[in-house]
Amino acid sequence: MGIAEPTITCPACGSAMPLTQSLAAPLLARTRGEYEARLASERAAIAAREAELALAREGLAAEVAAGVAAERARLGAEARAAAAAELAEARAALAARDAKLAEAQAAQAEALRQTRALEDARRELDLTVEKRVSEGVGAARLAAQAAAEEAMRLKVSEKEAIIAGMQRQIEDLRRRADQGSQQLQGDVLELDLEARLRRHFPVDTIERVAKGDSGADILQRVTGPGGEACGAILWETKRTRAWSDAWLPKLKADQRRTGAEVALLVSEALPKGVDGFDAVDGVWIAASRCAVPLAGALRQGLVAAGGARLAREGQATKMERVYDYLTGPRFRHRIEAIVEQFTALQDDLAAERKWMTRHWAKREMQIAGVLDATMGMYGDLQGIAGAALPEIGGLEPPLLPGADP
Repeated sequence: MGIAEPTITCPACGSAMPLTQSLAAPLLARTRGEYEARLASERAAIAAREAELALAREGLAAEVAAGVAAERARLGAEARAAAAAELAEARAALAARDAKLAEAQAAQAEALRQTRALEDARRELDLTVEKRVSEGVGAARLAAQAAAEEAMRLKVSEKEAIIAGMQRQIEDLRRRADQGSQQLQGDVLELDLEARLRRHFPVDTIERVAKGDSGADILQRVTGPGGEACGAILWETKRTRAWSDAWLPKLKADQRRTGAEVALLVSEALPKGVDGFDAVDGVWIAASRCAVPLAGALRQGLVAAGGARLAREGQATKMERVYDYLTGPRFRHRIEAIVEQFTALQDDLAAERKWMTRHWAKREMQIAGVLDATMGMYGDLQGIAGAALPEIGGLEPPLLPGADP
């Protein structure tokens, strides 16, 4: 059982209340009063601070407005002073001009008074004045015309320079466009050739080499009337403005790799001395207009050779097969590849021999220089030390024939 909380009797109403409630009420009332007083004080301080800030803003705005007005007044005064100075200078120049004009008018009046005395002198003077005025007007007109022509010439030169620069830019852009479209032009020529081959030789197999793979552009596998394989034609297309002799070795290497019997290069630029088509170093070269007719002729040769080879297949002995191989294009391609590689090796060997000869001569000169310097140093030391210097083998001079050792 808990202990009962002590109570106290309220003197006003006579009722009993707990002792803790009677003590906390005045303390809570006093704390609330202090908090409200402090809050009121802080609000008053905030209001005073806001009033100070408002006054500061008004003062700053007034100072800015006053500074702007002063600056405007100063600038206006300076502008008015500059305008007044310019006006004074203009007026002074006008006054000087009026004075000179007055002097000229007075001189002219004096001349007229003098000319009235003598009519002949007046007429002569008038004529002289008219001539001078005409000459002055003519000279002024010529000077103005020359100045206008010079200004026009400079403008025309400037326009011509601008036009020349624009033409150079146009040529540069056209050259870049041509360079950028060379690959596209080559693809167009290759696609056109492939379409013509498929159209003219529908029984043959036309294989196009994918981009990025090594080899030529198109491989045409010739098919005979009976469906037998008669050989292959390797095609390469070039659409450039200038001919390059480096194309032929590359196409021959591709021919050996693919085993094609015929290699044919179609190019817009032909080598010197070739008109339409011709065989150069074992490779057929043809213009685009002659490609299909030449392919037809070469294809007939392959078909005839394939038919003859097919007729001999069941009857040929090993010796005949060896003979066919030795007289065929594949053996010739192998020998050409060996000769080309041997020639390249021979050229490399000659270049290495020249380099080694030059290198050996340089080393011999360096070794001779070192030996000469060593012999000189040994002779100097031998002259200083005499017999006390021990002999060094290889540095002593050789004995003359018949001399005592």
